[in-house]
Amino acid sequence: MKKIKPFIALAAFLIALTLIIPAVLVLPFSDEHKASGKLGENLAKSPGKVTDVTSTSKDPAVEVAVFRFSKSKIEKVQLEDYLVGVVAAEMPADFEEEALKAQALTARTYIVHRLITKDTLGVPKGAQVNDTQNHQVYMNDDEQRKSWGKDYDWKKKKVLEAVRSTSGQILTYDGKPIDALFFSTSNGYTENSEDYWSGSIPYLRSVSSPWDKNSPKFNNQKVMTVREFEAKLGVKIGSSGTIGKIVERTTGKRVGKVNFNGKVFSGKEIRDKLDLKSSDFAWERKGNNIVITTKGFGHGVGMSQYGANGMAEEGSDYKEIVKHYYKGVEITSAENMLATITAQK
Repeated sequence: MKKIKPFIALAAFLIALTLIIPAVLVLPFSDEHKASGKLGENLAKSPGKVTDVTSTSKDPAVEVAVFRFSKSKIEKVQLEDYLVGVVAAEMPADFEEEALKAQALTARTYIVHRLITKDTLGVPKGAQVNDTQNHQVYMNDDEQRKSWGKDYDWKKKKVLEAVRSTSGQILTYDGKPIDALFFSTSNGYTENSEDYWSGSIPYLRSVSSPWDKNSPKFNNQKVMTVREFEAKLGVKIGSSGTIGKIVERTTGKRVGKVNFNGKVFSGKEIRDKLDLKSSDFAWERKGNNIVITTKGFGHGVGMSQYGANGMAEEGSDYKEIVKHYYKGVEITSAENMLATITAQK
């Protein structure tokens, strides 16, 4: 028996080895390891840099409750579908692909910021965001089909590609999602945050945006009667040829303050009261009317959409675009934040 023991031991070893080797070979391809090899896992290891994303990548299965304002109902959609709906509604699908990617990135950043902070301002109970310009405009698939008509197939594919090409990515400053503001068209410059709203935000700085001059929304004109003008602003201009006096300009070359014989308004206040396209305005009296001309379209803070498209036309990619309009930001993974949101469900 003593002579047989080594052979038994050897046989046992060989049997064990045949069982272990297949398991070792299969292990890297198990479901668990496929999951950890997704984009988010790789990005988390290098938070300041984003690895390449294939067009088949999808955002995590996070649900977004959208309050449909015109229907007065809440529509629950998956994150990817929500982002596609926002990009479809907020930016023309015939824009350059890199501009659409930049828009997808800002849209994802906005909703992730809102979800993790549990911000429900402006929505009824049960909703997380509304579908208006107060938050982000959104169209569901049926609305996209109606809006795009015969162009639906290629436009849908292009927008979906933009969303998936930026899958899992958001814009952060000091490790936190930014308030990714955007607007249509600048007057050639974006605006410092404090020049339009209260509070200086370090990444919302005035930058040049010369591409906007090619936007069809760059120049606008509005005509109103003198009486209407006076009523809206609560001023009296009488027969004076000079209507107020600009006493301050912003860094972004917009109207900072206007003085009407001691009554001072900010450019934003005048824009809101007169419902102007921009706070870069000038006016002229012509008889009983006042002709108001404006440059740009929107508040001017953050990313200009037509500026983004102009940059893309000149060869800039989406990372260069967002880093031009949002100063000092990083493109990072939202994996951990989205995982937290999912865990709280």
